[in-house]
Amino acid sequence: MSKFRKSNAKEVPAVSTASLPDIVFMLLFFFMVTTTMREVTLKVRTTLPTATELSKLEKKSLVSYVYVGPPQKQYTKMFGTEPRIQLNDQFAKVSDIPDFILAERAARDEAEIPFMVTSLKVDEFTKMQIVGEIKQELRKAAALHINYSSRKKIEVK
Repeated sequence: MSKFRKSNAKEVPAVSTASLPDIVFMLLFFFMVTTTMREVTLKVRTTLPTATELSKLEKKSLVSYVYVGPPQKQYTKMFGTEPRIQLNDQFAKVSDIPDFILAERAARDEAEIPFMVTSLKVDEFTKMQIVGEIKQELRKAAALHINYSSRKKIEVK
């Protein structure tokens, strides 16, 4: 066995893994910062109407969204083309809105409940009848702070 070994051969040093944890943590922080978590999968199309006087919501964590519009193409066979209401990730009826508001309140801290906002994201071609019905149900649930989502009107000069 000794005749196969070279006595003066130099060994290659091992690769240093001292900086490996630093690289792993840099990648972890990069993905934590750049990744956004989508809360709701939209099942309705909403092309928001334009407006000139807009204001931003301060705390978006206190906002509950009600989406209204025609269903996406993959849902038109099942639900038709008439505007539908979406609460969280499912289609709903107007009568489901008070239960939705109560569930949203239950998920919040008691001190945050007076600052909760219900934001209506309504397609611009949706009839106002369904919006009026939604507002009536929100009144019944004592959700009186309502916001209408819209996009900024681009002024052409």
